[in-house]
Order: sequence, then structure tokens, then C-alpha cells
Amino acid sequence: MKVLVTGAGGMLAEDLTSCLSERGYEIVALPRNRLDITDLGAIRAAANKSEPELMINCAAYTKVDKAEKEETRARTVNGFGVQNLCLLCQERDIPLVHFSTDYVFDGTKESPYTIYDEPNPISAYGRSKLLGEKYILWLLSKFYLIRTSWLFGLYGKNFIETMLELGQREKQISVVNDQRGCPTWTYHLAQAVVDLIETERYGIYHITNSEPTTWFEFAREIFRLSGRDIEVLPVTSDQFPRPARRPQNSVLDPFPLTEVLLREMPSWRQALKEYLQRRNTMKKVEV
Repeated sequence: MKVLVTGAGGMLAEDLTSCLSERGYEIVALPRNRLDITDLGAIRAAANKSEPELMINCAAYTKVDKAEKEETRARTVNGFGVQNLCLLCQERDIPLVHFSTDYVFDGTKESPYTIYDEPNPISAYGRSKLLGEKYILWLLSKFYLIRTSWLFGLYGKNFIETMLELGQREKQISVVNDQRGCPTWTYHLAQAVVDLIETERYGIYHITNSEPTTWFEFAREIFRLSGRDIEVLPVTSDQFPRPARRPQNSVLDPFPLTEVLLREMPSWRQALKEYLQRRNTMKKVEV
């Protein structure tokens, strides 16, 4: 199967293209400078050239705080751009894989959010991602709409790298402890997505590593596994204000992913351990 991947070169796209290639898919991966998803003509030209049988969208505006001042830009990429992809998939009668976020929910629910829960974003970024979701639901019947959360991967900036960099300069770090979610390794996410594609079971899915935690608990485990003697102090979101509000609970219920794939996602602790091992191996090779 030939697959057209938008947003190539990003953290998730790198793991996805690698996983797809290993499974024998023919990949056409286009970075932002070669394919702007807000340009329908460019998308049609790329599709005419590559003749894809599946479209995977990894292109997105992801600057959560900056989106508060650039909401129009966020909506253009995360909403209008997705509408363009939907139109292309509609014209060619091919499926679309699209990634959304836990930030489409307001975080007020005490239990994990299910695929049946009504989104209610509290940030400009969340609103822009919800718009993209709506275009998919309005325009397509063949789609995998995947919500995920707290991504980290080897090919981009992420919370783990931020903590490790801070740990080189500071012996004491304050981290928010009142936001709950599921850290997710892009490698595990990519494997699950390719498995899902091969089932041809379209729909909305929540895909994260398992076992909810907080940013504080996540940071402590990062330093423990890295052998760093760093004191991590728990603080509230009010003590660490950001331009964009974050949902306090963004844990995503995986049903029906486990039932479809017949397996559970690994825990975030296992994912973190494997990530750090691969990270260290890569750095040794670079040296």
C-alpha cells in the first residue's frame, strides 16, 4: 500500500514512517516546506503525483501557549488544513489517519475521557484541534481519528529532554502536580496506529501509554531512571501560570482500542525506560 504522510520530519512522523516501512508500506513523506496542507491545490498536486491509497496527517500547529495570540493561524492549520485533506480523501475515496489531542476536553471530569464524551476545549489550541475533528466527522466515512496525549519521542523536543536539560543546571526543579494524563512514546503510538490501519476498523480511538500520572510524578521517574540526584518539588498550576489553560484531567479511556488490537498499550514507565535506553544508544553512536 502506498501512503502519503504530511508533516514529515516531526517527532511522530519519523516513528510512523519507520514503522510503516518495516511493515512493507511504500511511503511518500512530505515535510511542511514541500507540502502546505492549507493549500488544497498543493495537496491535489502531491496526490496526483504519488497516487496514495492512504493519507496520514502529521502536520499541525502545536504551539499551545502561542496559539492564544495566534488562534487564527492555529485554526487555519488544524482546522482548514484538515478540511483540505478531507476533501482530497473524499475525492479519491481513501482513508485518512489524523491525530488529535486530549486538549479537546476541559479536564473537569473525574474519570478518564471516553470516545463518547463531548469535547469542550478551554484553550485556543484545543479549539483548533476540535475544528479539525469536526471536519473529519462531517466529511468522511473512512477515517482513523486518533486522540493522544503528552507525546515524547527521539526526534523532537519534549518534556523528558526539557527536564534533563534543566537537571544539568539545577539541583531543584518545581513541576506541576495537579494535571493528570498519560505520557505517550511516539514509537509505541506509531506501532499501535499501523496495527489499527491493518484492521480497517475506522472510527475514533484514544491511544496513549497506560497508567495515568502527573507531570511531577513523570519528572521524578525521569530523574530516577537517569540516575540524576535532582529534587523535584510539586507545585499547582496556579503557581506556574501559562498563557493557555491546561485540562487538569486529560486521561483518555482506551476503549475500544484493546478490543480491536487484542492487546494493551505498554505503561508509560516501560515506555520511558525504553526511550531512555534508545536515547543513550543513539548518543553513543553519535559520539
